[in-house]
Amino acid sequence: MRRLDRRGAIEFVDVTRASAGTCPVDPATMLARFHATEDGRLLSGAAAFAAMWRAIPLLRPLGLAARSPGVLAVLERLYVAFLRVRPRLQRAFADGREA
Repeated sequence: MRRLDRRGAIEFVDVTRASAGTCPVDPATMLARFHATEDGRLLSGAAAFAAMWRAIPLLRPLGLAARSPGVLAVLERLYVAFLRVRPRLQRAFADGREA
């Protein structure tokens, strides 16, 4: 995503290295789900990804489509499903094996 953000519209924060004042939520909570702020609102999960997509011109149409409650609900279900397999994917890639 950093490479796609050519305008520098997104401030990426590594919560594992952030100071206490940088993260608006407990670091463990921040690590459990993706978070973003948009227009002063803290978003998580698919809504946070959609906000990030809206800031990147190439992905903006997908982010705008996610403003629809139905589209966002489908994306959130997909995100929750991904969170269930994420630990296995992380282990597989850390070991250098395929999932």
